Amino acid sequence: MELSTDTEWTGDGFAIVEQSRAGLSRAKADEVARPIGLTDKEMARILNLSERTLHRLRPDARLDSNASERLLLLEVLIKHGLDVFDGRTDVLGRWLHGPLPELRRQAPVALLDTTIGFSMVHTVLGRIEHGIYS
Repeated sequence: MELSTDTEWTGDGFAIVEQSRAGLSRAKADEVARPIGLTDKEMARILNLSERTLHRLRPDARLDSNASERLLLLEVLIKHGLDVFDGRTDVLGRWLHGPLPELRRQAPVALLDTTIGFSMVHTVLGRIEHGIYS
């Protein structure tokens, strides 16, 4: 998956701010979701939109700054996950949907409706990346 940003989770937040303010397209949301198997229902929850609103948007329609920011955070998280799982989108997709003891038996995708949830999922990925499994 090719990401449109070179921003890392701990890197230059200004790039995320600028891109969020400019707004990303609905098509970009589909592009990010598709490789890891996120459904429209999951994407609507992550983007803080109703599923109906997400469905009504044309591919060239711009998301508001809040939804764009969340989409960029998701994109950075996916990049982190792909780094951890050696580029395997199938493995990352399964991992995002499986309950984890570290997350009180919740699937990581269930926490991505909040910014702190993104941080928690990044932390678990970091632990895997460094061989700390419990």
